[in-house]
Amino acid sequence: MENYFNYFTEVEECFRRCRGTPTLLSPLDWALIESWKEAGRPLDAVLRGIERAFEKFKKRPQRFRMVNSLAYCSQEVDRAAEEIRTAEAEGGSPSKASEPVVPPFPPEEILAYMNRNAQALELASRHWQEQGKPDLARDLSNAAAEHREVIARQAGDAATDLNELEILLTALEEKLTALLTRASSVELLAGFRREVERGLTAYRRKMSGAQIESLERQFLKKRLFEYYRIPRLSLFYF
Repeated sequence: MENYFNYFTEVEECFRRCRGTPTLLSPLDWALIESWKEAGRPLDAVLRGIERAFEKFKKRPQRFRMVNSLAYCSQEVDRAAEEIRTAEAEGGSPSKASEPVVPPFPPEEILAYMNRNAQALELASRHWQEQGKPDLARDLSNAAAEHREVIARQAGDAATDLNELEILLTALEEKLTALLTRASSVELLAGFRREVERGLTAYRRKMSGAQIESLERQFLKKRLFEYYRIPRLSLFYF
C-alpha cells in the first residue's frame, strides 16, 4: 500500500481540473478508481494518465464533445503505469509499495474511524433483523464482532503497521462482499449488472477483458455496500 490515503480525492480532483468544468463522478467512475487501486496502479500513474488522455482529446477536431467518464482515460493510465514499472526495473529502485508507510494522521483518528464503521455494521445488523432477514443480520453482527477484534488489536499495538491493518480490513471487506452477494436476489444482482453494462458500452474498446472484469466486480461491490447500508472499511476511505 502506498504512502497516501487521498487516492480517490486526488483522482477526482485531477479529472475535474482536466475537464475544466465541475462534475460529479458516477458510481462506475468510483468503481474504476477502486479497480486501479486494487490493481496496484500508482497514484502518479493514474494522474499522469488522466492528464495525457485529456491532452490528446483536446487535439481532436470535434472538441464540442465532453469527456464524461474516467473510463476514457483507462488506456493512458495503463501506459503510465507500465512506464513507471519499466523505469523502476531499469533503475533497480525498489517499488514504493515495499517502503514503510508512515501514518499521515494520529492513531487515535484511525481508531475513531474504525469504531464508526463497527457501529455502522451493528446498526445495519439491527436494521436487517427488523426487515425480516435474520441470517443477514447474524452475518453482519459477526462481521462487526470481527471488526471489533481488529480494533482491540490495533488499540493495543503501539507501533501501527498500516500495511498489515489494511490487509485485515480488506479481507473483512471481501468476506462482507461474499455474504452480501449470497443475501441478494437474482433480480437485484441483475439490476446492478445492467447498470455497469450501460455505463461501459461506450468504453469497452478502451479496456481489456481483465480490466472490465475488475471494474464489474468493484462496481457490484460498491452497489452492494450501498444497498445494504454497509460502510467501506479500507483505510483508503478514511
